[in-house]
Formats: sequence, C-alpha cells, structure tokens
Amino acid sequence: MASTTTAHPLRTPTPETTTSRLFLPLIALCSAVTAANIYLAAPLLSVIAQDFGTAPSAVAWIASVAQFGYAAGLLFFAPLGDRVSRRPLVAVLSLATTAALAAGAAAPGTGALAAAVLVASAATVVPQLLVPLVAERAPAERRARHVAAVIAGLFTGIVAARVLGGLAGQAFGWRWVFVGAAVLTGALGLLTATVLPAERPRRTGGLFSGLTEMPGLVRRSPDLWRACVRQAGMFGAWSALWTSLTLLLTGKPYDLSTATAGLFGLFGLAASVVAPLAGGLVDRFGAAKVVRSAYLLAALSVPLFWLGGHVMVALFLAAVAIHAALVASHVANQTLALTTTTSPATANSAYVVAGFAGGATASALAGFAFGHFGWGGVCAVAGVWLVVGWGVTAGRR
Repeated sequence: MASTTTAHPLRTPTPETTTSRLFLPLIALCSAVTAANIYLAAPLLSVIAQDFGTAPSAVAWIASVAQFGYAAGLLFFAPLGDRVSRRPLVAVLSLATTAALAAGAAAPGTGALAAAVLVASAATVVPQLLVPLVAERAPAERRARHVAAVIAGLFTGIVAARVLGGLAGQAFGWRWVFVGAAVLTGALGLLTATVLPAERPRRTGGLFSGLTEMPGLVRRSPDLWRACVRQAGMFGAWSALWTSLTLLLTGKPYDLSTATAGLFGLFGLAASVVAPLAGGLVDRFGAAKVVRSAYLLAALSVPLFWLGGHVMVALFLAAVAIHAALVASHVANQTLALTTTTSPATANSAYVVAGFAGGATASALAGFAFGHFGWGGVCAVAGVWLVVGWGVTAGRR
C-alpha cells in the first residue's frame, strides 16, 4: 500500500504569523527568480552560439535540456515537501542551482553548458515546494488568493527571463546573465529558507517514494485527476499557440525580426495581473466555475489566433485572452490539487507534471502541424487540446 506522509510543524503558526506582510511577497519574489532559471537559456541562444562560434541551430537543444531537467526535478525533488523539512530543502536546492548556474557561466563548450543547465533546472523546483506551504498556512477563505500571489510571481519571472534576459544578454553577454541569475537565486533562496516555519516531518516509506505514490494518489482522488487533466488541456493549448507564434511573426505576412517578435512575451504580464483576480474568484465562487469560465475564454481565443494569422490586432487580443485563461485555470486547478489530499506536495507534483506533459506534447504536435498545414494547423491543435481537456473530465463525477 502507498504510504501517506504529512509534515507537522513544531509550532502551528497563526495565519498572521505565516502570511505576514513580508512573508508572502518574499515567497512570490523567490518563485519569480527561481522559475526564470528554467527559461534563462532560451532568449540567449543566438549570443551563446556566437560566443562558441557555431550556428544558433546547433545550440537550440540546450533550451530543451532545461525542460527535461525541470521535469526530473518535479518527479524527484518536489514530492520531498511531504517528507523532509522544507527549510533545509529550499536552502540546499537554491545553493545547488547557484552552483550550477555559476558553472554554466564558466562553461567552455556546449556540452558543459548543457550539463549545468540540466542540473540548475532540476534543482529550481523551489516554487513547487513553496506553493503547497502557502496553501497549508493560508486562511481557508483566502487560500486561493495567496496561491495566486505565488503564481503571479512565477509568471512574472518567466516573462522577465524571456524579455529582460535577452536584452541583458545582448548588452553584457550571456555569461554575465548566468552570473546574475546565480547571485539572485542564492541570495533569495537562502533568505526565503530562513523565514520558513520550522517543521518536524513524520516520514513513512522511502525518501523518494512520493514518485511511486503519484499514480495511486491521482487515481484515488477524482478532484486531483480532474485538475491534472484540465490543466494539461489548457497548458497544451497555450503551449501550442505560444511556442509557434515566433514562426508566424518572423514569416509571411509579418516578417518581424526575432527581437521584435520576442517582445510579444510581454503579453505574459497579463497573467500576473489576472492571477490575484482569479484567486479572489476561486475563494468566492469555487474552483469549478473559474475553470469553466477560463475554458470558455480560451475557446474564444483560438479563432482570434487564427484570424491573427492575417490581422495583428487579433493577435494582441488573443494573446491577452489566452494568458488570462491559462492563469485563471492554473490558480483554480492548483488550489484544488493542493487541498484535495493529505499529501499536498506529492499531489502538487503530479498536477504540475501532468500540465507539463500536456504542454510538451502539444508543442511537439504544433511544430509538426505548422510545417505541414501552416498557422491554421497550430490553431487546430490548440482547439483539439481544449476539447480533450474538458471533454474527458466532463463525464466523471
């Protein structure tokens, strides 16, 4: 039988103690900085290739290495939040990320850089350790809003990595960007670890048994299963459209430069604005209604994206709509995943892995569809993902 583990604090803090004025902003800021490390290499590929004297296509695989590293970290490290004290765990992972980023900054070639990116991405799962903690400590009537604050920080970090990272790389070189990320990660990670509440976890089973417990946990909890599938559908639709958008913008009829096309990443800031609003709606009306509304908004964005193949204004509207839908769905589904079992860290890992798997698969299919059917094929993949994500879950009670 799968074991169930929960972490019991030495002292059960009051909501005012654990969600003080500085505690939640610090958690959100730490999540932003650490999440940015996953996407740090992507906007720097051209300058990395120039430094190593090779073509950008020869180093493009480094960005994929970061995704694989993050997936490994989700599977092995994120569930540890149910088994060990998060204070030393956050400190150790932050130091490991700092060391890996510093090694990447000094990498003599693409192989060493890829290895450093792999380790840094695997260790940068700190946000997925902090979100369950925030959900556990928050007052029940404001739980979703507190989770939304961390999610807002996470999305802000992703946008900053894509936009500011690229600009800083052009100005100072990619190695200094890695150094800066290492310093920020180490400083904020250690500072966050010092303010986390003390815990005395009660462990049953092996240290990494959370990995084997995930399938059974999802199977036993219909709410968790529904959250996983619906977010996989939503994140898949977003990934299909967003990862292929550069191909549309740099080709006919727009013919934009790569730098100009990259500025579309600023639309991701819509997620940071919507997250607190979504949290309030979840607390007031429940997760199910918010997810349903998010899916309707995402469904409306798909024809707007299709029209955006020829009309730029439609792309602007579609970009805002899909980001608002994604983050609203994410806040609702993640809050549900964190509160539906007695193993929140393991449940959260299963939820994030499911969303990541849906997004990665849809991105791969979207690339194939764009090559064979153009932008319309990408929009079709996004639409199918939304239909599957909602339709599969609609019939199960």
